[in-house]
Amino acid sequence: MMAEEPENQESEDEGDQETMLAEWEAMADEGDETEGETDAASLGSTRVLDQDEIDSLLGVDDDGSGDGDKSGIQAILNSALVSYERLPMLEVVFDRLVRMMSTSLRNFTSDNVEVSLDNISSARFGDYLNSIPLPAMLAVFKAEEWDNFGLMTVDSALIYSIVDVLLGGRRGTAAMRIEGRPYTTIERNLVQRMVHVVLGDLSAAFDPLSPTTFRFERLETNPRFAAIARGANATVVVTLRVDMEDRGGRIELLIPYATLEPVRELLLQMFMGEKFGRDSIWEGHLTAELWQTEIGLEAVLDQVELNLRDVLNWTEGSHLELNSTPSSKVIMRCGEIPMFTGFMGRKGGHIAVRIADKVIRESGSDSE
Repeated sequence: MMAEEPENQESEDEGDQETMLAEWEAMADEGDETEGETDAASLGSTRVLDQDEIDSLLGVDDDGSGDGDKSGIQAILNSALVSYERLPMLEVVFDRLVRMMSTSLRNFTSDNVEVSLDNISSARFGDYLNSIPLPAMLAVFKAEEWDNFGLMTVDSALIYSIVDVLLGGRRGTAAMRIEGRPYTTIERNLVQRMVHVVLGDLSAAFDPLSPTTFRFERLETNPRFAAIARGANATVVVTLRVDMEDRGGRIELLIPYATLEPVRELLLQMFMGEKFGRDSIWEGHLTAELWQTEIGLEAVLDQVELNLRDVLNWTEGSHLELNSTPSSKVIMRCGEIPMFTGFMGRKGGHIAVRIADKVIRESGSDSE
């Protein structure tokens, strides 16, 4: 019995070793699978973008035409270049202009004219010049009081409509559009007369806000010769639609923000006559209360500088010598600020000061 025990122990040890080896092999296989998954995940996270995805991210067109809305990073950059500031009173001014132009153009053309406001937007000056459909006439005008310029664009449809109406064209026929030739002198003169009418109405529309004279400068047909600002400058573009029964066209008014800068605070008002932080009722109340304010005045006959030791040695009966005479002036101060000068005297049973002069302070320094 004693001899059989070692053999049983050896067989049990061998079985335990085989079990441990099997467990280690299984753990090793699981580790290899985990590493494979990690490698696959890392390869998937570092995937390289192709050229189409890069172009879409940057907002670049494949054909290079540049038409349509831009997207991606380029759209973000372009949107930050034009800073549009809402000017509430400017909308009121152009609404007034529309009503005035309807009446003045009816008198000018002796026809039934309807003027409507299509849009008020903000754009860069260079982008606007590139977007003008040619042929067109561009009138440059100057705001005299603001010492800056604006631009008025009349499209070809309105040009031929105005010429047709003023020269007695028949109704019911669309205006003929002739391509491939410059505008004649007659056409330029007729359009120039209409521009003068519109500029007169624009001046009248701004009168309640700020009296301004818009003076006609020149008439151009090439946008390059109508440059009144830098290409990146922000401008306000107002589109007006002029309808004359079955004819008509568009007028676009471009005013740079630099031109409107002198009246910017007025254009920021929500309604006519709005005051920014000022209240006449409160100002009158504050003025009335200031006149009733009581302040204390000190009459200073003279000032003497002494050592602290001498002051501490003063006793009853000590004398203080002043550099003043009975005719010397007394300075009356409010706090540390001198206000008046006068002469010391007596009135009834009280010591009094008769004011002689008012102290004038100049450049922050106190002087008599």
